Amino acid sequence: MSTLPPTRLTVPLRLSVFVDADNISVTHAQTILDLARRHGAPDQLRAYGNVRTLPGWDDTAGFHLIHSGTGKNATDMLMCIDAMERALSEQCEAVLLVSSDQDFTHLATRLRGYGLTVIGAGEAKTLERFRAACSEFHVITSAPPCSAKIPQPKAEIAKPIVGDLVSDLDQKIRNVIRSNCKDANGLEVTMLSARMFKDHGVKISKRSEKNWRGYLAKRPDLYTLDPKGPNAKVRYRPEAFRNAPA
Repeated sequence: MSTLPPTRLTVPLRLSVFVDADNISVTHAQTILDLARRHGAPDQLRAYGNVRTLPGWDDTAGFHLIHSGTGKNATDMLMCIDAMERALSEQCEAVLLVSSDQDFTHLATRLRGYGLTVIGAGEAKTLERFRAACSEFHVITSAPPCSAKIPQPKAEIAKPIVGDLVSDLDQKIRNVIRSNCKDANGLEVTMLSARMFKDHGVKISKRSEKNWRGYLAKRPDLYTLDPKGPNAKVRYRPEAFRNAPA
């Protein structure tokens, strides 16, 4: 007769993943998937956002991109509805909420109240309020900077700008580009418009330039732009922001 103790099998938690794709770059997709697998058995991986500005997420294997429309906070509301529905139907035991937006603090708190394990994940800029509401929180590495590394004609080479001359709006633009780009080719101008409104409530139509291309084109010392087109991208000049706050 065997005297070995019985083997104890640990069943992984059923885990559902909810990604704020308007806030988190598709460059983090593999990191998110790896994090989910470390904490349980992912049975649902959803990314939420405006599908017209998020082609990368739509092409990412394993994730189902849910179109939330263009309304303010539309993505946040749809994520909250689906996460609560999942929790109340007892279809999962843990959730992974991926966003750097503190607006999900109440959702995390409520899900924990229903007995679910809530893993939060976001970039380093995520405020402590959301982090503390989660059972645990993981910082995901920022996306590669969309700096202007593409060679430019000599006539367009900008002189360095003192950091304190960079406006607060330009610092926000730089951070949005840096956080949401996929590669060194830059961030689509249409995506910049959506992110500036989502993250900072900025409507370019209220400024004298009326559109983002007009604003960016007037500041060649700060940005480089692709020619006009539906997928035109913008890059920031790193030398111009060298002394500006991160």
